[in-house]
Amino acid sequence: MDVTIQVPRGADAVSVLGSGDRNLKIIREALGVRIAAREDTVRVSGDHAAVAAARRVIDRLGHEARRSRAMSRQDVLRVIAEVGTEDGMHDAMNSAQSEGGEPAAWGEHLDVYAGGRPVKPKSANQRAYLEAIRESDLVFGVGPAGTGKTYLAVAAAVHMLKIGRVKKVILVRPAVEAGEKLGFLPGDMEAKVNPYLRPLFDALHDMMDFDTMKRFMAHDVMEVAPLAFMRGRTLNDAVIILDEAQNTTRQQMKMFLTRMGQRSKMIVTGDTTQIDLPDPRESGLIDAARLLRRVAGVGFVSLDRIDIVRHDLVQRIVEAYGDDEPVSPGVTFRETSP
Repeated sequence: MDVTIQVPRGADAVSVLGSGDRNLKIIREALGVRIAAREDTVRVSGDHAAVAAARRVIDRLGHEARRSRAMSRQDVLRVIAEVGTEDGMHDAMNSAQSEGGEPAAWGEHLDVYAGGRPVKPKSANQRAYLEAIRESDLVFGVGPAGTGKTYLAVAAAVHMLKIGRVKKVILVRPAVEAGEKLGFLPGDMEAKVNPYLRPLFDALHDMMDFDTMKRFMAHDVMEVAPLAFMRGRTLNDAVIILDEAQNTTRQQMKMFLTRMGQRSKMIVTGDTTQIDLPDPRESGLIDAARLLRRVAGVGFVSLDRIDIVRHDLVQRIVEAYGDDEPVSPGVTFRETSP
């Protein structure tokens, strides 16, 4: 798609375009469009939805210029975020169920950003897992390796971001080593924690291209962080996923769960047979299941060996090892609270 947009002349043009066309550069980086100014026009080309969003941003900047309001970089980013949210809500309302009038969470598949690659549940338990995510604001998904716990949670989060149900996706993991002491890790903080968060990045890379993910990360629409960075935060209008939750302590789990803000969803995933804590009895996942399994609004879904969707050998490996570390007595993950 290619459009030409009329902009004001003189001082107002600087307010719209920014000094040295700074605002256009911000729009280009944030929305992934090609954009150039010439005299009193701006030409924008690229994906239909991105070009439409860019046009609305420029129109908003023109409106502010006519009010003689100077726009900072943060102001421009705010306008871009607001336009993106409006677009998402518009798309969601178009797909709403006719009888309810509410935006449809998803239909037969999850709409992620990777073109032509819808994500679908492959088993009854996976369908129940996605249904619990749709219905409950806090969901625990527990099961062995390869059952899609993390992958489906990330896909659901990306889908909700795309349809405008939330404004941000936050992916969290405890920085616990799997039976090895790696010692001192070189580099800055990002380099130190990146190895622990790599599985979450892998899932994201499978659902969106690198440029989209980089753009979302740069503009704080998507965040991948270690659990320790969650203390003191209140997270509104977001999907927050805690992965490898079996390696949280009881105090860490309580801290994480109490970060939930207004209009947010939390998804907690883990495998109680792979606890890497010095004392497995201190696992925050098992403790949360014991305390919260009867709390209204909290969903618990168990994924089994039959739900494994990795290489066929993974299912046989899990079966061969068996459940050497079973869930604590009295704790069940099959219930979904009313």
